[in-house]
Amino acid sequence: MSLIAAKGIDKEYQTGEAAVKALKGISFEIAPASFVSFIGPSGSGKTTLLNLIGCLDKPTKGKLEVADTDVLHLDRKQSALFRGNNIGFIFQDFNLLPVLTVYENIEYPLLMVQSAPASERKKRVTALLNAVGMIDQKDKYPDQISGGQKQRVAIARALVTNPKLVLADEPTANLDHKTAYMVIELMKKMRDEFRTTFIFSTHDQKIVGEAEIIFTLEDGNLLDRHVEGGKRNE
Repeated sequence: MSLIAAKGIDKEYQTGEAAVKALKGISFEIAPASFVSFIGPSGSGKTTLLNLIGCLDKPTKGKLEVADTDVLHLDRKQSALFRGNNIGFIFQDFNLLPVLTVYENIEYPLLMVQSAPASERKKRVTALLNAVGMIDQKDKYPDQISGGQKQRVAIARALVTNPKLVLADEPTANLDHKTAYMVIELMKKMRDEFRTTFIFSTHDQKIVGEAEIIFTLEDGNLLDRHVEGGKRNE
């Protein structure tokens, strides 16, 4: 059973009179509770592919199913609702709201997306604060905590809606190597605890080795798929 199934995905952008093909016939499957990395140089198509999986954009051609839903045929309102119920996002610049506390930043999606009652919000947020080791920082504001702590909050926020999938575009880009490893290990721990699939893109070869499945992209083509940190899947 696949959580994500892509078949023959093309993505084309119009730049003036020229058409630029960002993805070329991409096909792959990803199972539930996977820990996956898309790697490749700048311009290889990593972010474009994450945007398609995250229903932030649509393929020009091909078929893409996420959580048993043909996302190609969702309109804008349906895409937003689907994202809110099924997908969490982690950003390299954290994207925390500076006027909200750590607790309030994690709670925010439950207010904006799912309108959860107060008792349920408190239960979920508190559980995740404990899970990411930030319960003692819950009343601080983003400018009062470190980069690694901000990314912990971002991971908790991504998980608070109980998504099937979390997408992270270069989630360790603004962190030192030690903190980056800690963040990746925390993501793995959260995957094991919540059975959520994590997909992240990265340039960092040291971090790549922490992934269990690695897809290599170059010039919009899917070149290779490795399993267990580089062990080739035959």
